[in-house]
This record gives sequence, C-alpha cells and structure tokens, in this order.
Amino acid sequence: MLKTKVGYSENVDAFKSGVETATMANVVENPQVGLFFTSCVQDQTELMKGAKSVLGDVPIIGCTSSAALCTQDGYLNKETGYSGMMLFGGDVEVVTAGSAKTNESPREIGARIAKEAIEKREGEDKEPDFFFMSASPANEEEYLKGIQDVIGNIPVFGGSAADNTVEGKWSLLNDGEAFADGCVIAIFYTDGHMANIYTGAYHETDNVGIITKVEGSRTLVEIDHEPALKKYAEWTNQNVEDLMGGNLLTATICAPLGVKDPIGKVTAVRHPMAGNPDYSMNIGADLAVNTAVIQLTNTPEGILKANEETIAKLNELMGEDVNSYFLVHCGGRRLGLALANIEDKIYPEVKKAIPNKEFLMVFTFGEYGQGDHSSNTVGGLSLSYTGFGE
Repeated sequence: MLKTKVGYSENVDAFKSGVETATMANVVENPQVGLFFTSCVQDQTELMKGAKSVLGDVPIIGCTSSAALCTQDGYLNKETGYSGMMLFGGDVEVVTAGSAKTNESPREIGARIAKEAIEKREGEDKEPDFFFMSASPANEEEYLKGIQDVIGNIPVFGGSAADNTVEGKWSLLNDGEAFADGCVIAIFYTDGHMANIYTGAYHETDNVGIITKVEGSRTLVEIDHEPALKKYAEWTNQNVEDLMGGNLLTATICAPLGVKDPIGKVTAVRHPMAGNPDYSMNIGADLAVNTAVIQLTNTPEGILKANEETIAKLNELMGEDVNSYFLVHCGGRRLGLALANIEDKIYPEVKKAIPNKEFLMVFTFGEYGQGDHSSNTVGGLSLSYTGFGE
C-alpha cells in the first residue's frame, strides 16, 4: 500500500525549517523519497542539510516554489521563507537522479539521469509506473524526451522551478545540492494507484490562427504571416505598445494562447512572457510552425474556481478514496489571483474540495502532466493535479 505524509515549516532559520518539515513528514514506514519544495529566499543547502539530518539516506529532490506553498493546514507565504515535503513510503520503490546543465543537450541529460536512476533499483525487474520531474524553466520538453527515451511514455507529474519575481532566483534540489539550471527526477515502482489531471481550465475563443514563423522553439514571430504581437493585440482589443516587454506576462494571464495535442484531448497553454520590438512574443513553452494557436480566456474568479472543479474531476477519475493529493499550480496563475486581490481564497477553495485528506500544493513556472488519452505534456498557466490511493 502506497503511503504519503506531508510536512511543512515556516521557520526563518533554513536548517531548522528543513528539520521541522522532515520530522513532521517522517512517520511513514519504508520511506523512499521526499519531494521537497522551498522558498527561494532561504539557503537551499541549509534547508536540505536540515531535512537530511532527519531522513538520512532517503533521497530528497524538488525545487523552489513561487511565493507560497499550500497544505491541508493553511497557506504558507511568509516573506522570510517556508518549506514543505511530501514523503512517500509503504509499498513502493523510488529511485532518483538529477543533474545541473552541462555541455550535453537537455535530451541527453534527461536520458542520462533516467539511466542513473533505474540503475539504482534493487527490487524485482518490472516497468516503472510513473515519475516526478522538475526542471529549470527552459528546455523542459527536451529533458522529458530524454527521460522517456529510457523509461517510455509512463505518466509524469511535476513542474518547473520558480522564484518570486521571475528573475532566475529559482533552484532545483537534488539530495543535498542545489542548482538553477538542470533537471531532477524520481521514478516510482508501485502497485499503488496514481491518477493525474493536466488542464489549463481556460475557455477557447474564436480567435484562431496558424503559426507561420517561430525562432528557436519559444519565440512566436508570426501568426497567419502577421506579426504575432499585433495579431494578439487585435484579438484582445489591446494597444500593442502596452504589451511590450514584461507587460505582456501579466496582460496574458487571463487571456493566454493554447495549442491542441494531435487528437484534441489536451489544450496546452502557452503563456506569452514578453513582447519584443519586432512584435514577436517570447513564449514559456515550445511551439511548432504550421500548427494552430488559439486565444484562450478566463476570469480571475474562474481561474480560482478551477481548483475545486479540477479536484472533483480527479476524484471521479481515481474511482476510489484518494489518500493524498499533490497539486502543481502555476505561479503565474497565483500571480493573477494576487493581482485580482483573491490570492487569499486559494486555500479555502482547495480545502473545501479536500476537507479531510492531506495535500501539498506548489507553485511552479511550468507544469507537466497528462490529459485523457494524451501523452505527457508541458505547458504554463496550468494545473497538474495528482491523486494517490492504495
């Protein structure tokens, strides 16, 4: 039987915060991995030292969470820091690995750490069941491809490292070391039940165009052979000059772009991050020429309500009592709720949907998961909600 336990702390002392979080979580038998999430304002090495002083040889991986964490007991958002962990144990074997960015390609790094992880496996030979991944906010798709080159297209859950100000102050945590650029994974072997829902929970509009020019993989240059930023401004009735630079990031939280998977089961959100002088747009995930892009829409209240609605869908998908929940919520969505002065409603909304079970919610700069009959997907401004049962 798969077991989990959530621990957390808001101790301003990083070492003590790690100790308190790990101590609270360390009540499951046969602990296998601690998924650990922290504030970017504290010393990540000290946080992990504190947690490792309690958990010993149990691997700890994770990342920094944007501005807050949320647990069954409340919303942790002290400016002086916080940490939270979901510890997995019981009838499960988990192997982990991670790497800072090297001169290898991200896909090569993903394959290498997947091989390193599965070589640590001690149990009987079997296929893995699902995996957790966290990466820096770039090249997530390539890391994912490399991992899947080794372990196949098994379900993923997780999200990208984040900071509080989109300044690159994020960290990935890999069992005692911290780095800003790279990837970490935990591969699970268990008969325990896991289900994931991956959604942006936006509504599609009639504003649709064909991507006709992309630079690299994440700069949208043209839609329908027109400058992308001008096309977006036309769709949303905004002044294009007001969308320049970082203004675009906040202006698009309630009206991002979306791309569909090949069979239309997932509309993956593409968050425009910055408007450029040539009227191109920097996007927070990969794009492909000659595919359709859709303008999406929702209100802050709708974005908030999506928490309860998505948890209800996850409960239906699980088809049994859920023991615990791991909730990946985009930091950009959280920012949109903060700008609308309703960030304080996130916890009560989730608690209403999960009144009596444990959960850990983290706020990331990219989200990974699966939709109905879809493959593993990377996007932004999304929810990747996972339930664990027996």
